[in-house]
Formats: sequence, structure tokens, C-alpha cells
Amino acid sequence: MLAVLKKELKTYFFTPIGYVFIGLFLEVSSIIFYRYTYYPGILNFSYVFFDSAVILTYIIAILTMNMFAGERKNGTDQLIMTSPKSITGIVLGKFLSAIVVVIATEIFSFVYLAIISHFGTPDLSTLGTTLIGFLLLTMAYISFGELASSITNQPIIAYIITFAFFFASMYITNLSDKFSMISFMGLYEKFVEGIIPVEETIALVTFTIMCIILTIIILQRRKNLK
Repeated sequence: MLAVLKKELKTYFFTPIGYVFIGLFLEVSSIIFYRYTYYPGILNFSYVFFDSAVILTYIIAILTMNMFAGERKNGTDQLIMTSPKSITGIVLGKFLSAIVVVIATEIFSFVYLAIISHFGTPDLSTLGTTLIGFLLLTMAYISFGELASSITNQPIIAYIITFAFFFASMYITNLSDKFSMISFMGLYEKFVEGIIPVEETIALVTFTIMCIILTIIILQRRKNLK
């Protein structure tokens, strides 16, 4: 798993993929931060992360679309199918590498915290719960993006599937409150309010595990057919 993790991190940072993701994320985050936090002089840094989560909905698939779809398109998936490494280790390695990129990107955004501190002392306890929720949300997003990438050989199709699913989840509660548990931004909102909700935490963790297991099953079946 560690070997896969290192390989994937090199792929992100030795190609434009990682820098495109980081650049887009920070550019849009900076605009939102200035408009809704810095300009009005608001101290609640947690809502910067809430807005960052909205940005993830649009661009997370940049990190995940090539995980397996790119390998199949380029024919390098044969290395995965014949590798002595376990499919589980490969899936987890790719999953963790994308999480590392997102966390590294968020670390850059802590410069906003220093700027906000100019106005006063931010609520660090609420920030702590927000960061926990952001990590859980990121895990859910990446796990689904990885699953989408495993079912197609076209990265752009994987991107569209991932983006469409999470974009739809933002508005699905408009149809009925019954869909609240698949509204990912809705699940995240309580963390931003300074709460670690049990039900929402279980929902995000369960979704992540389910997607990872499905990805492993799909790849294992494909490997067995080779």
C-alpha cells in the first residue's frame, strides 16, 4: 500500500493534475474568503471550510478520474491486474494519496486564519469540529470518485459521474427530506456549527467504506477474469 501511495503522489506532483487541483481550489477559495469573510470582517473561519467543501463538489474528480480509468485507457491496468500487490492495498493506496493532496491544499488555506486573526480571536473549538467533518466529507468524495473511475475506461466519464452525483446531492433535499442522509453538504453542516453529530458521522464513514469495498470487488472480479 505504501508503494502505491508514493507512486500516486508522484503522479499528482510530477504531472499537472495536482497543481491544477490545488490552483483551482485556492483561487476560488481566495475569492470566496475575501468576499464573504475578509471584507465584512467575520471571525468565523469555519465557514471558509464550508465554502471549500462546496468547491470540492466541483473539482474533486480532477484527482480521482484517472485512478483506474486512466490506467485502463492507457493499457497500464495490466500492471495492476498482474501485480502481486493485493487489490485492497492498491485501492487504499490510491485513496490515501488523494486525501493527502486535499489535506496539503487545505494547509495552504490556513493563511486565511492568520488574516482573520487580525480582527480578533477565531473560535478554535468550532474550527476543530469543522476540520473533522471536512476530513470525513473528503473521504466520502474521494471514495466515490475512485469507484466511478473503476467502472469506466474514460477519465472524462468518471469525472462526469462523480461531479453529477455530488452536484445532485446538494439539491436532492429540495425534492424530499427523505433524501437528507445523501445530502453530503447537509451532513457536513452540523460540523461547521461546532457539533460532532453521531448520525451524520456514521453516514459519511459508512458511505466511504461501502464505496471502497465496491471498488475492491469490481477490480478483483476484473482481475479474476484475466
